[in-house]
Amino acid sequence: MQAGIYIHVPFCKSRCIYCDFYSTTAEKQRRRYAEAVKRELEARKDFLGTREIATVYLGGGTPSQLALAELEEIVSSIKERFAVAADAEITIEANPDDVTEEWCAGIVRLGFNRVSLGIQSCDDNILKFIRRRHTAQQAKEAVELLASHVGNISIDLIYGLPGQSPDLWESDLRQAFALPVKHLSAYALSIEEGAPLWQMVRQKKIEETNEETERAMYERLIDTAEAQGFEHYELSNFALPGYRSRHNSSYWHDVPYLGLGPGAHSYDGAARYYNRPDLNAYLAAPEKCLVKECLSDDERFNDYVFTALRTADGLPLDCLAERFSEAAKNNLLRTAKSRLAAGFLELCGNRLKLTRKALFVSDDIISDLMRV
Repeated sequence: MQAGIYIHVPFCKSRCIYCDFYSTTAEKQRRRYAEAVKRELEARKDFLGTREIATVYLGGGTPSQLALAELEEIVSSIKERFAVAADAEITIEANPDDVTEEWCAGIVRLGFNRVSLGIQSCDDNILKFIRRRHTAQQAKEAVELLASHVGNISIDLIYGLPGQSPDLWESDLRQAFALPVKHLSAYALSIEEGAPLWQMVRQKKIEETNEETERAMYERLIDTAEAQGFEHYELSNFALPGYRSRHNSSYWHDVPYLGLGPGAHSYDGAARYYNRPDLNAYLAAPEKCLVKECLSDDERFNDYVFTALRTADGLPLDCLAERFSEAAKNNLLRTAKSRLAAGFLELCGNRLKLTRKALFVSDDIISDLMRV
């Protein structure tokens, strides 16, 4: 059996106005952070048993804020303690303004073979408004430089941003697909309580994008991606054939993974765990930051249904019956009957899938199938 490893790197040079992920601008702590990750790796080296590591993912935060020497320590520590597959997908997230010739050569030397670049928009005014550090030109140059070193590049975009018209979004898509990328993640703006953007909406300094406009942007995204040969393999993810994110796909297919760093989550196949999002506590004693979340049968069922239906592969009904029971499968199909009749769900062989009609309202459709 295989598994994945995720490392949460909580450092950012500055905070974007929409972000609610755990991060800090205390970059002086980076040296101690790398040491703490090594200590946590040692403490949790048996978490995945004898499973081979198929994917490693450094996310954040901004992993490209770490020095190459710090990245090397972390990668070397993983390889010392785990059996990493020869063809493992090893991903690092990066900001465009951190990408240099030296950095590209360095990450390749360390074994990274996939880069996820946070572009978010190709419009300079929007980038400035959401407090990104790079310009549209820097993003383009970063992708082109990366492409001369790494064959598998993913980029992130956001739609539904304040001030982002459908025409601007179409321009973003046109520029994004002109770049030498193999994968695109595109997310509808989520305004999270406590984030600076939430405060701006609350104070009526800006207006949220209306649902009709957001839906039109999502439809344009799907049409443009498919026209460019990208498969829509998960609600927010598109890839050229053979370039799906193996690491993220493991989350959606119930594969165990180990999460390291403050705020990181883990899953051993039965229970979920998380590290408290507290950098100082993590630096002092990473092995004491772990919290276990025991899942009920209903919670495991809901997780399995929710993640599977987000994907183009859909929910495998035979696996559902094997994991839970034949009665659980039949009950779900009875619950799904009205949505099947309305054209929001479809049965493809032994798989239950969302139709295109359901994609924009997927949360509502899937929630109908959940156990309460």
